[in-house]
Amino acid sequence: MEIIVTGAAGFVGQALATALLSDPQVSRLTLTDVVEPSLPRQHGPSRVETRCIKADLTSQGTCQSLFTPSLSAVYLLHGLMSGASEANLDLGLKVNVDSMRLVLDVLRSVNPGVKVVFPSSCAVFGPSDGVVTETTMPLPGSSYGAQKHITEVLLNDYSRKGLLDGRILRLPTIIVRPGTPTGAASSFCSGIIREPLKGERSVLPVAPDFEIWVCSTRTLIKNLIHAREIAEEKFSSNSRIVNLPGMTVTSGQMLEALKDVAGEETVRLVEEKRDPVIEKLVYSWPARFDTSLAENLGFSRDGTLKQILDEYIEDYGEGLKVQRA
Repeated sequence: MEIIVTGAAGFVGQALATALLSDPQVSRLTLTDVVEPSLPRQHGPSRVETRCIKADLTSQGTCQSLFTPSLSAVYLLHGLMSGASEANLDLGLKVNVDSMRLVLDVLRSVNPGVKVVFPSSCAVFGPSDGVVTETTMPLPGSSYGAQKHITEVLLNDYSRKGLLDGRILRLPTIIVRPGTPTGAASSFCSGIIREPLKGERSVLPVAPDFEIWVCSTRTLIKNLIHAREIAEEKFSSNSRIVNLPGMTVTSGQMLEALKDVAGEETVRLVEEKRDPVIEKLVYSWPARFDTSLAENLGFSRDGTLKQILDEYIEDYGEGLKVQRA
């Protein structure tokens, strides 16, 4: 099986590549991004033939050279994050809409019916007082959510017509992302845990009772791989969209989990400093989802917040400066 992952230099791309390199079904793997991706540091010896390529996916010639008839599956992870998309509309449209359509059009031409896994976002919805399902009408409160929804509709239509075999996954916010803060409006959800665990200060830009839908890195990667393996006939005839499992948590609950793992002194490194720009974006996202479809399709869910933090420390704990509580 030959697979390509776009946006592979990012945290999710690297974590997915690590899993794919140990997948016995995968024989060839291409990792591509606007900078040349590196091979994941965590991976051991692998029999998978691997290419790491710097590529501009807004170029038709580049897309035609990368997306070939030999591909068995495509993971479209590239994109401009939520905060950056809101700040720069034109760049967001170019990356999150124009390049996605270009890739999909090349694929339906040279490799009709190929599996395409597209991670979307709960940002496609507006605020909701109830529980969101796959049939809840999207009403994005941000440019990022609008751009994700445009690609959802396009890939769903191409799948309806049999041109591609799309799997559209609406992702929760992922915690805890390693590395440095990103351009995502929700970046603070990782920052209020990641930085204190390194002995560094962090800012909470929302109220402690702010609610958000989250899942762990391990569960996300497990579900991205599972999405590729689901038989096409398991999806409904008119929709390839799935709300992935997550959990509704508050900012305060995340800090309580941090206290359980690393102690009160670590939590004191977090300062509450409200940011109306960030609040306007993240309060437009719903926090409760019906994931019965995902569960019927075999997708996985997390345990507890503390387990998510324990997994983060186990997977990315190098350089932490705090003692476990």
